[in-house]
Amino acid sequence: MSRFQKLSDAQWSLIEGMLPRPTGRKGRPFADARLMVEGIVYRYRTGIAWRDLPAVFGPWQTVWTWHHRMATEGIWDRVLAKVIAAADAAGMVDWSISVDSTIARTHQHATNTTRLTGAGSNYTNPRLEPPDHGIGRSRGGLSTKIHQLVDGNGLPLVTLITPGQAGDSPMFLPLMAQLRVERDRGRPRTRPDAVRGDKAYSSRAIRGHLRTRGIRAVIPEPDDQKGHRQRRGSRGGRPVGLDDADYRHRNVIERNYCRMKQWRGLATRYDKHAIVYRAAVVLNAVIAWTQQLSDTP
Repeated sequence: MSRFQKLSDAQWSLIEGMLPRPTGRKGRPFADARLMVEGIVYRYRTGIAWRDLPAVFGPWQTVWTWHHRMATEGIWDRVLAKVIAAADAAGMVDWSISVDSTIARTHQHATNTTRLTGAGSNYTNPRLEPPDHGIGRSRGGLSTKIHQLVDGNGLPLVTLITPGQAGDSPMFLPLMAQLRVERDRGRPRTRPDAVRGDKAYSSRAIRGHLRTRGIRAVIPEPDDQKGHRQRRGSRGGRPVGLDDADYRHRNVIERNYCRMKQWRGLATRYDKHAIVYRAAVVLNAVIAWTQQLSDTP
């Protein structure tokens, strides 16, 4: 396998039939799908500008057009959904999931566009471009935050993008609303067995949501919440239980982010539009799942 190729033949065979096909119209020949996908992956692995793509991938404009189309039409989301469904059918999805977020610094090339901050952006629909493009100012400067749900093996299930200053807790319910794994028979699965999260996800709304749906919460309680509960006496409710042994497995999402950020184009955001940047994060998840499927005997 050359340095320009990331996908193995086994991985490509899993997603080949889900990608756009020739329309049959006359004109320029249909671009090779595998070459386009490899070009997109290479760009994000290396973090180079689109114009600097090696000539082996053909015109950089064609590769960029492919990526933009895949992003705006939600093609990578559909591919990821089918790949996860195949993994679930094979019993490979661990339904004790973890939730967390990570910050990606925003390069100046991603910020030279009009951003309408404070416009009440809706980040729960990944197909809509928010007015601020998912870029905000936090302590480290302009940044973007990636929120994910991962399964018990650290493989991504759901991805949403917000500005860097956005809180973690408000994005939990939107993430859970996006969790949907299709099955051959019956309704899609939307309810995990357990949710692991750090103290940022310890709130009444989140715990009540999980309790109502019969999902086990593996979330520690912050000291200030303990104090408030104890001062209220019997009205404060029961102490929050925590399975310490199970909570240790939450680090799978941290390892997932370490793996994801080996792609320099994801560790630093160079894309102006949130849907384009998010599509690359989803593509990274597709490759992680296909690697898992192809390695299974």
